[in-house]
Amino acid sequence: QVQLVESGGGSVQAGGSLRLSCAASGYTYSAYYMGWFRQAPGKEREGIAAILTSGGSTSYAESVKGRFTISQDNAKKTLYLQMNSLKPDDTAMYYCAAKRFYRPMTPIQALGRSSYDYWGQGTQVTVSS
Repeated sequence: QVQLVESGGGSVQAGGSLRLSCAASGYTYSAYYMGWFRQAPGKEREGIAAILTSGGSTSYAESVKGRFTISQDNAKKTLYLQMNSLKPDDTAMYYCAAKRFYRPMTPIQALGRSSYDYWGQGTQVTVSS
């Protein structure tokens, strides 16, 4: 059973940066898709970044492309999300998710909530103007 624990959220002013971390444990297989999702109050949970742990291919939502970077440290089994140029619209609960790799997914699939089997509890990010 994969367990995911997010950290690094907080409050920041617009234009600032934060780095989120997701510590993973319980991995059984050699490759997983890992994703970052966010959910603002009253809105659907949306996928914003994903990475394949074997090979490192990435996908990004248009809303964060060029501002956010997903990365991984396989030795530490930790996923990161570097968030720069933050905007008030980025305010949300941020979640880490994982799915065992069976076959390559399209970017839309990799950012799809229904694609993932394991979820963390989330970390809050608040961006003030």
